[in-house]
Amino acid sequence: MDRYQYLLLMGACAAGTLPLEWAFRARVYRRPLRLLRALSLPFVVFVLWDAAAIARENWSFSPRYTTGWLALFDVPVEELVFFVVIPICALLSYESVKWLRERRGGVN
Repeated sequence: MDRYQYLLLMGACAAGTLPLEWAFRARVYRRPLRLLRALSLPFVVFVLWDAAAIARENWSFSPRYTTGWLALFDVPVEELVFFVVIPICALLSYESVKWLRERRGGVN
């Protein structure tokens, strides 16, 4: 079970913030093109950054806590999932706080 910890943590993050889409009308998933545009550049930059750090042996991932499945440029699958899930969680949180502030008459 240890080798799935990273993926399980990403799943927990995604599941934990998913209700924000409806509870606070975050509208992150309802605007897929906007979401894709927001994710694409950081995803590419961070994959290349990780790939360079891995190739130079400046960065590594514990085989105990990762599946060992490698994707683009030998970057672990878990890391690719991280580069998608965490920004989505951040966007859901941001849009939820923004909605709450607007509803309470706060400043944008």
